[in-house]
Amino acid sequence: HVQLVESGGGSVQAGGSLRLSCAAPEYTYSYYCLAWFRQVPGKAREGVASLDRDGSTSYADSVKGRFTISKDNAKNTLYLQMNSLKPEDTAMYYCAADSGVLRWPLLPHAYTYWGQGTQVTVS
Repeated sequence: HVQLVESGGGSVQAGGSLRLSCAAPEYTYSYYCLAWFRQVPGKAREGVASLDRDGSTSYADSVKGRFTISKDNAKNTLYLQMNSLKPEDTAMYYCAADSGVLRWPLLPHAYTYWGQGTQVTVS
């Protein structure tokens, strides 16, 4: 079992920035694909960004150029830097991990392990 713990959510005005963090066991950064998802009540969970073991990244079109996924191995932490935030970015944000080889790393069903989520509200 992989425990993921998100933090860093909050309320921000449109145009502002937030950085989300996801604490995960050390081995996940070498052997797991990691990703950020978001979900609004009543809507499907949406892939935001992914970071694979080889360093390759994927982003949803809606966040390209504004969000950046990264990791700090020394701190065992995955980050999502969110800039130029828009009201439509308002959602619960989740960290996810999976040890498989993911052909579609922004699809939620590809991931086994999930954090509890952190709320982001943009007004």
